[in-house]
Amino acid sequence: MKKLLFFLKELKTTFWFVPVLIIIFSILLSLGVVYLDSAVNLPQNKITRLFLVNSSDSARSILSTISGAMIGVAGTVFSVTLVALTLASSQFGPRLIKNFMYVRLNQVVLGSYISTYLYCLLVLTAIKEGDYTFIPALSILVAIFTAMANIILLIIFIHRIAISIQADKVISEISRFISTQVKTLFPAKMGEESESEKSPDIATIKSDYSKTVSVKSHQSGYLQYIDSETLMKNITRNNALLELHFRPGGFLVEGLEIGLLFSNEKIEKEEVDKILKQLVIGPTKTQQQDLEFSIHQMVEIAVRALSPGVNDPYTAIACIDNLTATMSYLATIKFPSKYRFDDENKLRVIADTMDFEGILDAAFNQIRQFSAGSTAVIIRLMEALTTIHKFAKNEKYRLATVKHANMVLRMGRESIKEMNDFSDLEKRAEKIIKKQEKT
Repeated sequence: MKKLLFFLKELKTTFWFVPVLIIIFSILLSLGVVYLDSAVNLPQNKITRLFLVNSSDSARSILSTISGAMIGVAGTVFSVTLVALTLASSQFGPRLIKNFMYVRLNQVVLGSYISTYLYCLLVLTAIKEGDYTFIPALSILVAIFTAMANIILLIIFIHRIAISIQADKVISEISRFISTQVKTLFPAKMGEESESEKSPDIATIKSDYSKTVSVKSHQSGYLQYIDSETLMKNITRNNALLELHFRPGGFLVEGLEIGLLFSNEKIEKEEVDKILKQLVIGPTKTQQQDLEFSIHQMVEIAVRALSPGVNDPYTAIACIDNLTATMSYLATIKFPSKYRFDDENKLRVIADTMDFEGILDAAFNQIRQFSAGSTAVIIRLMEALTTIHKFAKNEKYRLATVKHANMVLRMGRESIKEMNDFSDLEKRAEKIIKKQEKT
């Protein structure tokens, strides 16, 4: 079931899915309203004569005008969208194009204009005159109101496109998505006391199984998603233990060993294939279970801003500030254990999981490496690490932030030439490094 939800979420991010749904709705709407026109005799009074069309020529003229205008605006909307995607790709990186495709308004606008055009064509074919005259007046009224709504939608769309390619807006949208993602992936907050879980004796547990099967990737690509619930059911049914060597976001090569399956009885190839089917492999990375991919998008913006051709430290600082908020939250949560047990508390899966230090490396390593020569960015990095250190609830987390603070300090010592600037960096470094030494 979860695997189906994954594919549904991925489908919603395409440009064609929502427009196709809107087009199908417009076809059904046109058939329904035309049928209503034929089944209901509207009363003739001043109000109906004012709003409803009684001439077949006028009806054709109105529908032709609306349909022609809608298909023309649809072409303009496509062009504007492509220009926005091109600008976003060149300014922020090609991997951010998918974020613009996630925007529901863009999908609704594309579908709305095409579906209105199609609606008008279908209603136009229903107009009859001669021995039997039929003018779908109610259907034409719906087309007029839809055209009015589309005009308002066009204004909203242009406004949205104008602000969507601004650096601050892009950064805030990515940050908002990351914030939602981390709270979904890591909902458990850590208690006030330090928590140390005792790891099971893996060597002893493995020795209880007599057979080992190598689980190999059936294709090359990125591991996009793991249906953990179904995977657990399959392994429990076979009374086995699965040790995974990769997590979502890792690149797999066809024939590469991605895990080991331990059991006491021979496991048929069909059962191994069922286990492999719970691992979704695709040509690109996805954000659903891969937090590092979302963080790398923010890092890419910062790195591009720090390149000599752009030299925009303020955009890099904005990225650091938003990453600080994310890492401050992660410093307070309890990362899930790599050991997954069944309902009878028997170890079934040894997963390759994310940890705080790994995500901290993903967030700040490249920014630090590209920040050489940019004093303001180096100082802001140190301030960010100081803030994260204040939120850290675990000794390992605090040591990870101190490690990064030392790396930033060494970077500053090598690249900052002005002594006053370096003195500012040292003052900020003392707040985290010397504080940790005292504890």
